[in-house]
Parts: sequence; structure tokens; C-alpha cells
Amino acid sequence: MAKEKIVLAYSGGLDTSVILKWLKETYDAEIIAFTADIGQKEELDGLEEKALATGASKVYIDDLRDEFAQDFIFPMFQSGALYEGQYLLGTSIARPLIAKRMVDIARAEGATAIAHGATGKGNDQVRFELAAAALAPDIKVIAPWRLEEFRNEFPGRAEMIAFAEKHGIPVTASAAKPYSMDRNLLHISYESGVLEDPWFDASAPENKDMYLLSVSPEDAPDEAEYVELDFVQGNCVAINGEKLNPLAVMERLNELGGKHGIGRVDMVENRFVGMKSRGVYETPGGTILFTAHRKMESITMDREVMNLRDSLITRYSTLVYNGFWFAPERLALQALVTESQKNVTGTVRVKLYKGNIIAAGVKSPVSLYNPDIATMEADPTQAYDQGDATGFIHLNALRLKVGTGVAQNK
Repeated sequence: MAKEKIVLAYSGGLDTSVILKWLKETYDAEIIAFTADIGQKEELDGLEEKALATGASKVYIDDLRDEFAQDFIFPMFQSGALYEGQYLLGTSIARPLIAKRMVDIARAEGATAIAHGATGKGNDQVRFELAAAALAPDIKVIAPWRLEEFRNEFPGRAEMIAFAEKHGIPVTASAAKPYSMDRNLLHISYESGVLEDPWFDASAPENKDMYLLSVSPEDAPDEAEYVELDFVQGNCVAINGEKLNPLAVMERLNELGGKHGIGRVDMVENRFVGMKSRGVYETPGGTILFTAHRKMESITMDREVMNLRDSLITRYSTLVYNGFWFAPERLALQALVTESQKNVTGTVRVKLYKGNIIAAGVKSPVSLYNPDIATMEADPTQAYDQGDATGFIHLNALRLKVGTGVAQNK
């Protein structure tokens, strides 16, 4: 009989390298290693050779950057998603894409299971498995870190290094970094280790080498830089007049934002599994895009449409954070978001300076802002009669007056 096939989300690090070998031995299975290129750059070097040397029968390294930008990042940014008022969801939005491609490979290869190296205390295990459940409920998921036998065999890093050495797994056994990282096209995150102390100052000069995507605001250029972003139906399509696809937009904005120290966030967030967690994020390009998009909406989106969409931002953001990207409620919200963006077209100008994004102009061929109506001078359009405000105020004050009268008569 043919061996069972398992598709493993593989990064080439110590954990997934050990898991690859452990899965092969424990399940007597054929392991297909999969790595998604979603913009982590140098982290991909030598991965295929490592995976094959560790025991993978086949290796997929798929360039998903265009799909990531166009079908995941851009739709999410149209929604105005911002988790707990700070986090632009850089890790969260990548997981459903990785899971989707894992399922595709499993189908193509006839695999019966997919596996991942996410821990049993984090969000990623939930995100991977909810996506898999929505797309392929018949495919089982193996999560070694939730298996007691795996945890007993590998209670710490030392045991994993010893296992790697015993089996000739090509993993550099260097001293552990004082934090962990996860990088993609949208951001890079840092957590655990020294960052588990919320009093630890990640912005201190002695810690600036941690950051990979941006300079510190103190070290950013002393001269501001102007940037123009063109939008069509809520999506950025050009920067400084140059038409770009979504991937190129993100890459260009990352360069500009990183140069000027844009997009650093240090926060304690609420994980879906119940605990609070401290994370430090660099999202230089995403922060510019988020700010400019909101500015574009300010003159093109109807007030009540904006209020309705904004009332759903927390719900949408939580769905993405918790791993419900392929859930019917997220898809329903996305339909509303798409409708809300049909007139979000025009140009936004911003000024980048030492960590700040400063509004410097906005224009649109479908602008709802009419200076003739908004002016404090005489209105040449006669669209607004100031005398009408008297009745407007009386009607809105009625319930307040009634309520106060009732309270006074108690």
C-alpha cells in the first residue's frame, strides 16, 4: 500500500525541520513540504535543499505575493480593519492564504492530512485550522505541539537541537534570539522572549537592531517627503503618478515608510485563545496605505455608508484576527465593503516625516465635498438655508427636553 501523504507548512527553522522528520517517522508517511513566498525575502534561501535533506519527498515553494496583495491585503484595507485600534493584522491575513494553498496541494498530491508547527497557545493554530475546515473538512489536521507525545519528547529547545543533530537535520543550532519574528509583504512581527515583559522598552536605542523594515523616527531623514497615492474604487493603483499593481504598491510604500520610520506599533493584544500577548510590529507601507485610504474616503464616501461600514470595523477585524476569513459572515461583510468603495476614487497627498504621516491634500472627480455649500460666506448655490437649522435643532432636542422634564418631576 502507498504511504499516507502529509502536507507540512515548512519554514526551514528548527521547529518545522524537527516536525518534518518526526512526522515521517511517527506516521510512516510521505511528507510534502510547502513554503509560501509571501514576501519574507531572504528567509527563503536554501529551503528546498534543507527540506529534501531532512526527509521531504517533495517541496513546494510557491510565489503567492501577487495573490496575497490583491486578494487578501487590498480587500482587508478597503474595510478599514484595525484590530484593537492598533494592529493592521499583518500575520492574521497571511494565514488563510497559506492554508488555502496547503489544501490545494493536498488535493493535487492525494494527501490525507496537512500539518503545521503552530504552538497550542497561539492564534495561528486556530487560523490555519479554521481555514482548512472551511475549504476541506475531509482533510485532517496534525498539530504536533498539541500532541502530548510530541511535547514529552521535546519539552525544550535543547531536546530539539539534540534530535536535529542525531538525525543530521541541517539546522544551525545557534543561541536562541531574545524574541521571535514573522515576516511577510505587509509587516514583520516580534514577540516572546524579552518582549514578554511589557515594561521592556523596544524603542530604546540599544534595541534598534531588532527592526528590519524601518529606521527609528529619530534616525529618519530631517527633510519631509511628499507622496501622492491614486485610488480607484478604494484600491491604490498608482504612486507619484506611476501605475502599479497591488504587489508593487506594497513594495514601494514599504520602502518609503521604512525610510521615514513609519508604522511601528508596540501593543498588548487579546489573543483569541484567551490570554493577553505583547507584540511589536513594523508595518511601514500598510500604515501609509491605511491613512491615505481613510483620507480618500473622507471626501468620497456618503456619511451614512461610512457610519455603517465603520460600525462593522471591529467585527470585521476580529473575524480576520480570529481566523474566520473564509466564514460566511466575513464574505457577507466584504460584499458590503465592496459596495461602499465604489466611489472611493481620487488622489491623496501625504507628507512623511520622522514617523508621522501628515495630510497634505486630497482631490476626487466624485468628491462629495462642495466648498460652495460648506463656506461660511454667502452660499451661491442656495442649497442650505441656515434658518432651517432652527427646526432641525428643535426636533433633535425634543426627546432631551422630555427626558429632563420627567427626571425633574420624580
